[in-house]
Amino acid sequence: MCGICGIFESDPVCPVLPETLERMNCALTHRGPDDAGYHFEPGLGLGHRRLSIIDLSTGQQPMTNEDGTVWIVFNGEIYNFPELRNFLIGKGHQFRTHSDTETIVHLYEELGEDCFARLRGMFAIALWDRSRRKVVLARDRIGKKPLYYAWNAGRLVFGSELKAILAAGGMDLSIDLTALADYFSCLYVPAPKSIYSQIKKLRPAHYLVASAEGIREQEYWDLRFTGVEEKTEQKWSGELREALSDAVKVRLISEVPLGSFLSGGIDSSAVVATMSRIMDQPVTTCAVGFEEEAFNEVQYARQVASHIHADYHEVTVRPNAVEILERLAWHYDEPFADSSAIPTYYVSKAAREYVTVALTGDGGDESFAGYRRYVEDSQENRLRSLFPAWLRHRVFGPLGRWFPRLERAPRIFRGKSILQNIANDPLEGYLRQVCVPTDTLRAILSEDVVRQLGDYEPRERFREYYRRSDGRDHLSKVQYLDIKTYLPDDICAKVDRASMAVSLEVRSPLLDHQFMELAAHIPSRLKLHHGETKYIFKEAIREMLPPSILERRKQGFGVPIGEWFRGEVKDLAYSTLFDTRDGILNESYLRNVWDRHQAKVRDLSGFLWGAFVFRQWQKLFQNGSALPLQPKSALVEAAR
Repeated sequence: MCGICGIFESDPVCPVLPETLERMNCALTHRGPDDAGYHFEPGLGLGHRRLSIIDLSTGQQPMTNEDGTVWIVFNGEIYNFPELRNFLIGKGHQFRTHSDTETIVHLYEELGEDCFARLRGMFAIALWDRSRRKVVLARDRIGKKPLYYAWNAGRLVFGSELKAILAAGGMDLSIDLTALADYFSCLYVPAPKSIYSQIKKLRPAHYLVASAEGIREQEYWDLRFTGVEEKTEQKWSGELREALSDAVKVRLISEVPLGSFLSGGIDSSAVVATMSRIMDQPVTTCAVGFEEEAFNEVQYARQVASHIHADYHEVTVRPNAVEILERLAWHYDEPFADSSAIPTYYVSKAAREYVTVALTGDGGDESFAGYRRYVEDSQENRLRSLFPAWLRHRVFGPLGRWFPRLERAPRIFRGKSILQNIANDPLEGYLRQVCVPTDTLRAILSEDVVRQLGDYEPRERFREYYRRSDGRDHLSKVQYLDIKTYLPDDICAKVDRASMAVSLEVRSPLLDHQFMELAAHIPSRLKLHHGETKYIFKEAIREMLPPSILERRKQGFGVPIGEWFRGEVKDLAYSTLFDTRDGILNESYLRNVWDRHQAKVRDLSGFLWGAFVFRQWQKLFQNGSALPLQPKSALVEAAR
């Protein structure tokens, strides 16, 4: 696990200054505290920060082939590299190391740009092809590893994180207003955008080629929901267990201490239970408990650990809200308002005390319809089927706008939102659950920003993915939509930055592309089964875990931000939100939300958190003055 960066000048006369690349690389020290490496040629510089996991003695990067015509810097792990290595040896390639990195170099020599489709793993790759004078960037299928780039006037600058590119200097740091609208719509900035107009994210399952001719981007993989197969539950359960075992087994290769996160939820418990069946020693597991009981899951983690006889470690924390907010703002580089980044950081920090590599359960919700919103969406679709479209549009829509919001009522009383959702077609109803409605978004932003945005609609990108999906039913289509948006740009980004903040490598068996392809072929009725989420996955792992784990209600991984805004961060939040008048946010709307939240009329912490995180990002990043250095409260935890 590492950090990578580099500069390519399409005109080789333009030099790449060593001090510039060193500054970029130093900004990534937290991703790889063990070593740093560089390679320079006319018009080219490659930088690498290393966290040593495999081939500790000879795996240094940048790495080259036999004659120095192909160079690589690489962040990630390739789990099928032993098989690929044997294939390449059979083709006559000579190896000098036992690393997965060198395997990529020779695979590129053999297959060219078709090589990425042969890789099984997580990766962000930069290849320098000297003979063709081009740089090739590539990102893994799901987007587990990040890769940013900027292309301007024949110059390519790239890096694992935004701060590496900013450290190169010379960037236009103006905000992309459409990315800003996207952020306030879904609380993250979606690929291919970044918060800055000039800098982009390489999309998952894509590679980009930069040369004197310009840049071109190509997709090399997509998840298909065609070929759904009708099999018995017993048959599907057996195939899932086998595929899960294989996905876990290939992720156990490591020359450093390895363990797993354990929340006590279905997904992490399934991964840990599978590890215990494969490993010949107790699994090192790490759980984080919180003082606030509503956010504490450790009782379930203890049950799983006891059931499989794990080497269990538990840490109880009370998040230091003020300190952690500045720390995470620095690590995430751009506005990112998923508050579960906070517990993810704490569990990563706790795990790093015992292991250097940790497996996690991310991905189960997307593949097996595990989110509560899938259940609610299914219920609303059944209601839609009872009424003609004209009645829903002409009656339920206006009724929903008139219907009072029951501010203090339990969540079950969702009359206003249900009426508004079912007034729309199934896609638009679902989008109301994952995006802020357009009228609310335009109320958040200032009149000037709204005017500049014109008719821009953040939800259109979601509609495009829905239309693109080859799923034959609505659930498959929204799963595909989430796998292309929320999964890489929120879940994977959250885990990568939180774990890399403490120099911890995280591996996700449920995000193995072969496992996900198998899940995509399972009928939707076996994923969401009579209102029960993850039905077939639970059946597959039933013999591994106690009933109390399989039958428990899903619990979010969060922190009490609603109370924080009324307590320990109230003063900081107020000054952060209202001391800045930059013409971006609608201050009167913001004050109204603040007052209603403080009066406990309604929990509006989600919106306040998004605005607060944006202001925190502005404070640290927008002027770009101190980018190569972390703020004082954000020390590199694991640079040991």
